[in-house]
Amino acid sequence: MSDIKTAEELNSKIKRIVVSEEEIREAIQKAGKQISDSYDGRPILLVSILKGAFVFMADLCRAITVPCEIGFMCAKSYYSGTVSTGAVKITMDLEQDISKYHVIIVEDIIDTGRTLNDVVKLLKARNPLSLRVVALLDKPSRRVVDFHADMSLFTIPDYFVIGYGLDCAEFYRNLPYIAEYGEKGE
Repeated sequence: MSDIKTAEELNSKIKRIVVSEEEIREAIQKAGKQISDSYDGRPILLVSILKGAFVFMADLCRAITVPCEIGFMCAKSYYSGTVSTGAVKITMDLEQDISKYHVIIVEDIIDTGRTLNDVVKLLKARNPLSLRVVALLDKPSRRVVDFHADMSLFTIPDYFVIGYGLDCAEFYRNLPYIAEYGEKGE
């Protein structure tokens, strides 16, 4: 039972709020309108990269007014810590044949770019009608591959963030905002 954390222990690691709940809500409404306007009634397939993008996907999906289906993939390069392993592993793939869809990959954060670079290559090989990437957060200073999202809602500096679907060792996904993880006063 020593691995179980108390709320006090977990809350002590929330260094500061980086993006507020209101800022997230406003950015998602704007992104949903842009996406809806871009597809002008044509149906789309939103593909959430699990686990981190599930909260973003749910809110973005509700902000989009064109017909849309959803799909899920699990691709990860972080396992239990705060540093990417560098190896991307697809642990759950799409069920849909994407060749009949305009596909939008919905991602929580672009850090090194490895995960999305690999996922985009994989999905492009399946010949979708079009393929775009929408990321909640972009951390360009950490990029190790040349990858750019079609739309990023927020650009952040190089620190580890939690909340709004993002985690540290599976905790903090339920925070309604994005916060920097670490010791206060560092």
